[in-house]
Amino acid sequence: MISSLRGTVLHAAADSMIVEVGGVGFSVAVPPDVARTARVGETIALHTNLIVREDALSLFGFATRDELDVFGILLAVSGVGPKSALGVLAALTVDQISAAVAAEDDAPFRRVSGIGPKTAKLIVLQLQGKLAPPAPAAAVKAPTDVAASVVQAVAGLGWPERVAGDAVAQAAEGASDADRASVQALLRLTLALLGPAKQAARG
Repeated sequence: MISSLRGTVLHAAADSMIVEVGGVGFSVAVPPDVARTARVGETIALHTNLIVREDALSLFGFATRDELDVFGILLAVSGVGPKSALGVLAALTVDQISAAVAAEDDAPFRRVSGIGPKTAKLIVLQLQGKLAPPAPAAAVKAPTDVAASVVQAVAGLGWPERVAGDAVAQAAEGASDADRASVQALLRLTLALLGPAKQAARG
């Protein structure tokens, strides 16, 4: 079992990367936010899960141990494979997953590509009691209604809610008070952050 990797990023795509460790390049599937922040030539540390099948060895990597643990728990749900589990963690944070399970709300999971209504209900049912309680939400440096509106707008343009939320928070940190209070201004700043990343991923 390969439980972690620490090495140099040789290549980063939209949802995968190649990490060189001791002269060996490991292909690792990762959530988009991990790939988005990776820089070729820089050192990266990943918590990993090696999926062994008859016809393939697939390595999945995460920025935190909590994400890795949730990935493993999701794999135990009937109908959830590695790609679907990765899709859940690409769209939702660990706290969002915990909150949805605690509230017995399968809607966030139904919005994940590849997760149908039946599987979404199974996720909520089978993850009961297996996740840590969600942490208190961090204060967003923008009015709640403004930030929520911008996240919804960015998600409507095709980005996962998780990526949208991270980008809005990042944009708000460097924005003026006036820009943080304006949906239009904060949206413009958020898209400015996401635009180059998405173009790079497409390239």
